[in-house]
Formats: sequence, C-alpha cells, structure tokens
Amino acid sequence: MVDAFCATWKMVGSENFDEYLKAIGVGFATRQVANVTKPTIIISKEGAKVLVKSQGTLKNTELSFTLGEEFDEVTADDRHCKSIMVMNGDQLVHVQKWDGKETTFVREIKDGKMVVTLTFGDVKSVRTYEKA
Repeated sequence: MVDAFCATWKMVGSENFDEYLKAIGVGFATRQVANVTKPTIIISKEGAKVLVKSQGTLKNTELSFTLGEEFDEVTADDRHCKSIMVMNGDQLVHVQKWDGKETTFVREIKDGKMVVTLTFGDVKSVRTYEKA
C-alpha cells in the first residue's frame, strides 16, 4: 500500500549516485550540484492521486499520478520521460522511459527508512531517507 510511503523524507545517505547520473547522460556541472544536494521528498495522497514532491538545491519537482497509469514527467535534469509507478508487493516501483532508454527506481521501507534503489543497465545507486 502506498500509504506506508506517505511522509516527509530527508536524504541521509547516497551511494554511487554520480556513476548513475553519468550512465543516464547527465552533464558534469549538473552532476556536481546533484551530488551535494540532499533533497527532501514529500509523498502524499489526494484521493486516487499520489503526489511526490522533491525539494532540493538543483530544482524542485512535483509529480501527480495514479498508480498503474502512464504519465509525462520532466525530471530535475530536464529529461522528458514517459513514466509509470506501480506497487509491487511492498515496493513502490517507478519506471522512466526516454529516447529508447529506461531507468527504474524501487522505493522500499526498511527499518523505518525509505531506501531508493536507482537502476540503469548494470549501474545501481542507493539513496536512503529518514522521516523528517
């Protein structure tokens, strides 16, 4: 159930994020800012819609979507994606597709923290958030 993710989350850890950003094609200057940014993620629900707000130094983004329905997304690094989010058991899975490429974010709650695993090909990054 997406309700487990509904909270305000502050990033407390990030592993291999620069390699992930490089793999998806993010330029050097944008990566430098992204690597020092510790975003706050706010996840909430309004009826059937799920809202995901990301607040950080680079750019604030806001997604509004219905689970299982494809939507248009413009990422913080300005990629225009066709995206979908679904619940897979206890995981909130976010798939972005653009220019023939695909990346997946898997959000899980582990020991009260939100652990996000970003995967592009064989490159993985793990970002950890605690409730604010």
